[in-house]
Amino acid sequence: MTWEAVVPPSGAGPSLDWPRPARPALRNIVHDLASRLRRLPPSCGPVRLIGIDGHAGSGKSTFCGQLADALGGAPVLHLDDIASHDELFDWTGRLLDEVITPLARGETAHYAVYDWHARRFGRPRALPPAPVILLEGVGAGRRALRPHLARLLWMELPREESWARGRSRDGSELRDFWDRWVVAEQRHFAEDPSRPFADLLVRQCRERYAITNGPAGTIGPDHGVTHGDGPAAMC
Repeated sequence: MTWEAVVPPSGAGPSLDWPRPARPALRNIVHDLASRLRRLPPSCGPVRLIGIDGHAGSGKSTFCGQLADALGGAPVLHLDDIASHDELFDWTGRLLDEVITPLARGETAHYAVYDWHARRFGRPRALPPAPVILLEGVGAGRRALRPHLARLLWMELPREESWARGRSRDGSELRDFWDRWVVAEQRHFAEDPSRPFADLLVRQCRERYAITNGPAGTIGPDHGVTHGDGPAAMC
């Protein structure tokens, strides 16, 4: 069975749309997911570090924002702040040194934030330990980070569709960058795939999210937020 969170027009609270014939009382799937993530054992010192990965343009930031709100304002580390023009994916060492290591000791992390317009790193940003921290971006589920994640979520959208959305969003002025990005992303996932290790697959539909168990299993001992066989549910 798949639970689908309806995302209504701006300003309205989300409700839950169940597949027929079953239709229990309405529930908020994102808040339900947040509740289950809070109950997970810490994975990085006192922190439950949740990775949200997927192709560029797949809707990671939007979903991450909703989940952060449902978690009561959980901190979010966007990997776009860690990467740079010169290091689209070669940022693992800095992330481990500046963020993962201090959080694992229960200390506040400090990481330099990259300015994509000025093409340089700015002043460090503080990231104190919190019960749940969301790590969002392409590569959040990479091999070197998975031991530190409490759970890995994958945005289930084909790469061609994701890239088309991203190109449309960013416009023609970033066309050259996108050409370079696509090649780099393909190389990254060929060498270090994330989806096979995802605990949950999240698909953004026209007016809802569909969340199903991923290849890696379920979200906890009381089974997952959703149940499904095979690929993610169609919208």
